[in-house]
Amino acid sequence: MTSEAIRDPKNDHLLTPQNATFIIIDYQPVQVNSIASMDRQLLVNNIVGTAKTAVAYGLPIVHSTVNVKTGLNKPPIPQVREVLKEYPTYDRTSINSWEDTEFVEAVKATGRKKLIMTALWTEACLTFPALDALQEGYEVYVVVDAVGGTSAAAHEAALRRIEQAGGKLISLTQLLCELQRDWKRSDTVPDFMRIFIETGGTPGLQFNADKNE
Repeated sequence: MTSEAIRDPKNDHLLTPQNATFIIIDYQPVQVNSIASMDRQLLVNNIVGTAKTAVAYGLPIVHSTVNVKTGLNKPPIPQVREVLKEYPTYDRTSINSWEDTEFVEAVKATGRKKLIMTALWTEACLTFPALDALQEGYEVYVVVDAVGGTSAAAHEAALRRIEQAGGKLISLTQLLCELQRDWKRSDTVPDFMRIFIETGGTPGLQFNADKNE
């Protein structure tokens, strides 16, 4: 029942609140409404849960939108805006956010090499910056149940391409557990449980979490 000493959180090979950055790209109405690879409401629930996780664990957050300033597209959906209202957005015209100067500068300014990436669509606005980031030596972690494509085939092909290039596929629950790591880190347990339950987890875990078992 004795936990080992906390590893160096900056150099841990697993994700920690001190070594990872959360990237969220293009959760705007047109993109959300065109998703066909999963249930759209589930997608919204999961990206909101992922964003809440990033906020709860204090990750740097880089939030990008496309074509809002040009008037060709709407701002992010209200559910995402509510969670990330304290964070700036980097608007761009490029499909590939890695080809936008301000976006890349924001990512590099975090000083972190582990990038937790989410975007719509999987086959374009996620794949392209993921491949570029991998090429530049970053580690990319895709939250697979919080991203989507215009078809199941397009989504799956995109995930395979990212994985073949060295990207890592994770889920929202895995992300929560990896950042939490130990129930004895009690400050974040209430946020863990709230997000877990809001995104479909069983409330039955509450007792064990409260007891630090």
